[in-house]
Amino acid sequence: MLLEITNDPRPYAWGSRSKMAEFLGRCPSGEPEAELWLGAHPLCPSHIVVPDAADRHESLDALIAADPVRTLGEDRASDQLPFLMKVLAVEEPLSLQVHPDADQAARGYAVESRRGVPSTSATRTYKDPRHKPELALALEAPFETLVGLKPSARRRLMLQELITRAAHRPRAQQVLTRWARSLEGACGDRLRCLVGDLLDAGSAELVEAVTEAVESAIPIEGADPSLQDDLRALARLVTVRPGDPGILAAVLLNTLSLREDEAAYVPPGALHAHLGGLAVEVMAASDNVVRGGLTDKHVDARELERIVCADPLEDPTCRPDRSQPDVAVYRPREPDFELHLVTAPSPAAAPSTGQGREREGTVVDLRGPAIALALDGAPRLRGRTQQLELRRGRALFIAADEPALTVSGHGRVALAMAGDMRLRRG
Repeated sequence: MLLEITNDPRPYAWGSRSKMAEFLGRCPSGEPEAELWLGAHPLCPSHIVVPDAADRHESLDALIAADPVRTLGEDRASDQLPFLMKVLAVEEPLSLQVHPDADQAARGYAVESRRGVPSTSATRTYKDPRHKPELALALEAPFETLVGLKPSARRRLMLQELITRAAHRPRAQQVLTRWARSLEGACGDRLRCLVGDLLDAGSAELVEAVTEAVESAIPIEGADPSLQDDLRALARLVTVRPGDPGILAAVLLNTLSLREDEAAYVPPGALHAHLGGLAVEVMAASDNVVRGGLTDKHVDARELERIVCADPLEDPTCRPDRSQPDVAVYRPREPDFELHLVTAPSPAAAPSTGQGREREGTVVDLRGPAIALALDGAPRLRGRTQQLELRRGRALFIAADEPALTVSGHGRVALAMAGDMRLRRG
């Protein structure tokens, strides 16, 4: 069963006023449009474009609840779609945040439920009892993001650069030097506590010192080339979030400037913040976000300190497996999801079979249910008995009764499906 699905973009303040509309091929609404959710999460389930094709169910969560065997498969782990796909159109930086692992999410959800915190409350942190690892694939260059704590050597290099840039601001240089000493050799619980303290709104003097160093007259182009992206990210943050303690955490994080089709993996516990650009995200089907700064929403610095991973993240990028022609598979070793980027060659580029027929297309074997999103061109998606042509921004839900999907025509398709269940913990 192939069903076209859609949704209304979430109007978060950090969203773009043009990129989402351009991706969906329609006129801008005039308001920020931040996230397009494609999935069955109860907070914002996708709409089924033709309900009559889905036993008159109008939303994907309702269809799955009515027939979990057909939609999710006999060997499903639960009666819920395990992954969620999103399109992100980021104009302003997102909040500095961490997502919980499975045990942390279950505990946090139970605690807030016992306290009677309404699920819709702006001060509720845990919206569901599930973990939320995620993968972000850049749809255009650059997609800029901060992911995970820098290794100690890069952290040291970054702090020394800030100290040097503050040469004409003696007070700022003194504050930064003291901070660098406090971080020297910090790891594990000590580093976790230092991060929590930074985000607990008690670091105004240090935020001011970093701001003065970033705004130095010394040109960024004169810095170590490996630090220039970091400095540009900081310069943007001190401009759009002046005085925010989240700026300090950004000093400590890996800065990525992803090119088209490059991806970053954000494991549970990794401190991160997306800064700008257009991307597709695939994640476990959760909306649990523990915020620590760079936002006007509810911040819980102490809960963030409790669940943040204090181990450096050496390399947040996720490199694809290209063992199948025309398919790049991003596998972050998560049981809930993986992402396939399928390129369908145009008919003119496809080799002939010698019988006057074009190549049949690229066949992708499916592991349970899937969601396909057209990124460009006019790809044709064919299941056992149905074929649909998509344009950019249109999406399909592919039920578990489809063992494979054939992609032909021309263009690219982002295809999300469940990961390897053998990786499931516990």
